[in-house]
Amino acid sequence: MPNGLIDDAALRVHPDGFALALTIPWYRSLWLSSVTTIRLSVDGVPMAEEDLAFELDGVRYALPELKEQSETLWYLQAHPLLIVRRDPAVELGETHEIDLFGELRLPYMPIKPGDDGGPGLYVPNVVHQVLTLTATDRDAEPPVLETGIVPPPPTAEEDPFKLGLTLYSASAEFRAGWFDFDGLLDRVAELGIGPGIEIVASQVLPTYPVVSDEFVTTWREAFDRHGFDASSFGANLDMGRRRDRDMTPDEEFEFSETLFRGAKKLGFPLVRIQSAKPELLRRLLPIAEDLELKLAYEIHAPMGPNSPEILKVRDVYAELDSPLLGFVADFSSTMHSMSPTLLRAMRRGGLDDAAIQRLQEIWAQDAPGRERQAEFLDYLKARDFDPGRLGSFAHLAFNMHGHVAPTEWADIMPQILHVHAKFYDIDENGQEPAIDYPELTRVFVEGGYRGYWSSEWEGHAFAEIGEVDPLVLVRKQHDLIQNSMRSALAAV
Repeated sequence: MPNGLIDDAALRVHPDGFALALTIPWYRSLWLSSVTTIRLSVDGVPMAEEDLAFELDGVRYALPELKEQSETLWYLQAHPLLIVRRDPAVELGETHEIDLFGELRLPYMPIKPGDDGGPGLYVPNVVHQVLTLTATDRDAEPPVLETGIVPPPPTAEEDPFKLGLTLYSASAEFRAGWFDFDGLLDRVAELGIGPGIEIVASQVLPTYPVVSDEFVTTWREAFDRHGFDASSFGANLDMGRRRDRDMTPDEEFEFSETLFRGAKKLGFPLVRIQSAKPELLRRLLPIAEDLELKLAYEIHAPMGPNSPEILKVRDVYAELDSPLLGFVADFSSTMHSMSPTLLRAMRRGGLDDAAIQRLQEIWAQDAPGRERQAEFLDYLKARDFDPGRLGSFAHLAFNMHGHVAPTEWADIMPQILHVHAKFYDIDENGQEPAIDYPELTRVFVEGGYRGYWSSEWEGHAFAEIGEVDPLVLVRKQHDLIQNSMRSALAAV
């Protein structure tokens, strides 16, 4: 997914001067309070902050007002305007050089908690784009998608896993407006993917964190039409939605309960949770019991089943002793090499062959992810390379690519309630070049796992939109998983 606020059709005519149609530079919706910095130059001339206004759903905000908008959602598919006061106004067909710098903080990805109830430190997403744009009055047309895909092989009763996908796999295309929600489900059905459907609530709910009755109607009609099953409801905890402080324990509980009740309305049996704080789980377990929901904490790169952070969660689970508590296994934790998709993105960001080689060497070390990232950043700075040129990639290279042994999943197999079958590429041989799917399948078949494997293409974090069709890749991955699990089953 391009890490950009603007694209080739962003420069728009506007009576006040001109406007930029903005795209959220992330895979999920965020609160307007997440926008920490916007700076703009046009044809080399910086625009004064007082000449800029941010307009969302017909409401205008001065830039300093954004930090107060912790209740205002920038929905993933919304394209607010950055309105620029200018005389004379830009006319259709004019060409201008646009230099836009933006920074957002990701309110569910804390680096460290705040002191004495103050605001914590959160992962930033930095965007800097310099584009020569032609003024227009309309969005770009979506591309024509591939049709006539060969249907998938039929499932068999003896297949140990059920297959599905998380709609997160089509994040970039959904963000760009190539599909509305209903159309995205239609495309999934057209390709024969399913039956399990997983969602990230903060991505697809226009009224996040609330599930509206209108959304329920759309959901149920599509499920009835295509025969889908609800597999996993992805819930985030937006601890940093306010800029002046983190959520209080009561706010954490209320936010989580709202999401749980939304998951139940949509028929999900499982919620992927982000927090395993003992005091929060104690309060949430009675809600989960009443709603008959399982709660699964995601084990994601750079952590694995036996990482110190996860051992603490396992201790909490042992203390609470509830059959509703378990884990989502995300295969980003168990990669044997860095994905070619990421390495291509790093090359586009300006890394040469020597830097790419050094990145892979540092990644393969056994040190904690943050230490390895710091070493890589120091390497870049020593070569007088600004890490900001890579946007969030220098961070994502380490927190999205773990190298734990696949066999470690066996240590917690009875507690694995759902699987994120993460992948980035499918090569010409039908394999994932950075993740050993035959070995992972063997571990889960022998471990007796019998739940959903939800395909999660996360190449959108690094690939340019339109570079591949992610849902066609999911179809190919389903073939890989089916072949692998049947071979593993035959060998048992």
